Amino acid sequence: MSETEVTTAPRPLLLADGRPAARAWSLDPVMKHLNHGSFGAVPLVAQELQNELRAEMDSSPVVWFPALPQRVADARVDLAAFLRAAPDDLALVPNASAGVSVVLAALQRRRGGAIIVTDHGYGAVTMGAERLARRWGGEVRTAHVPLDADEDEAYEAIVAEIDDATDLVVVDHITSATARRMPVERIGAEAARRGVPLLVDGAHAPGLIAAPLDGLSCDFWVGNLHKWGCAPRGTAALVARGPLREDLYPLIDSWGAADPYPDRFDQQGTVDATGYLAASTALDFVDRTWGWETARRYMDDLAGYAERLVGAAFAELGAVPGIVDVGMPVPGMRLVRLPDGLAAGRIEADALRDRAARELGVEAAFTSFGGAGYMRLSAHVYNTAADYEYFAEDCVPVLGEWARAAR
Repeated sequence: MSETEVTTAPRPLLLADGRPAARAWSLDPVMKHLNHGSFGAVPLVAQELQNELRAEMDSSPVVWFPALPQRVADARVDLAAFLRAAPDDLALVPNASAGVSVVLAALQRRRGGAIIVTDHGYGAVTMGAERLARRWGGEVRTAHVPLDADEDEAYEAIVAEIDDATDLVVVDHITSATARRMPVERIGAEAARRGVPLLVDGAHAPGLIAAPLDGLSCDFWVGNLHKWGCAPRGTAALVARGPLREDLYPLIDSWGAADPYPDRFDQQGTVDATGYLAASTALDFVDRTWGWETARRYMDDLAGYAERLVGAAFAELGAVPGIVDVGMPVPGMRLVRLPDGLAAGRIEADALRDRAARELGVEAAFTSFGGAGYMRLSAHVYNTAADYEYFAEDCVPVLGEWARAAR
């Protein structure tokens, strides 16, 4: 492939002492990490603090746990500032799915028991909605949003499903399988006008969007800080506004159960909450080292370069167009089409992920939508153009062979 066929690769980000950014993480230097969006990556400085906190916890547990709720409350204030949310609106939960489960456990049927989701929704969240609908004796309606739908088309497809029987709307801020935005701000305004609660699954939003809650009207919003924010895993925010939030309780009752929201979430017995306490250290590390705006710009430039490079490599196989129009793209993430025969469904996509790690030495995200397989590219500051050049040159031909064998 000639150099003129792709845009010039962005220069790698460096640490203050000139070392590559990847040196601030404990990532396997042999493995190519091209899937930050799934489980994140924790900077060494946050890992070290979490280890220190665990040592403190283990050395004096009877001192640690009674004092823990106040420390969690203090951490909550710092994390709310990062999200530009009010601290009294924000509770800390282990992950976005846990936050969704809290909401679904609290809601009561008020109308016809209908729950609206989209065909881009995260599978575990949709399964939770289906379980709630069964409990209510209602139904889940799935709004079909074409992959290339623009803001107007996506908005119309979702609100068309809302009627007098609707008790809840669940929409992704950024979709997991298809790496696109949904017009949650417009949907939120319409849901509020109709008096229908809205739950926004913002699992990928913190760190990727500067102020994900600005201009957004919703009853509930959940977001993972351990993805793009690089916080220790098991750190997420549940933001709740309006009267329904008073019905939200942790999934495990503890001694804080009588406290108001969100204080009742600060005390969860003997859980290891050190990730919550170390989360702001990870966020501050990125901010101090490069600044979040610079980091986001680099991630987006690199993802765009990777999209053109990897998409062109797949297109050269002659089977697929490669680059995909997702309608409402997001920074730092891209989607490229896989050859037919690969990742046609979730189970096949997960199997391909495992095989690529085992045989190609690459951690990559393979997804499916509408019976077609895709590779979701997600770049962070420790990634470089060389990571994606390796994948395009060495791995794409092998994936082509696997596709031909599967057809």
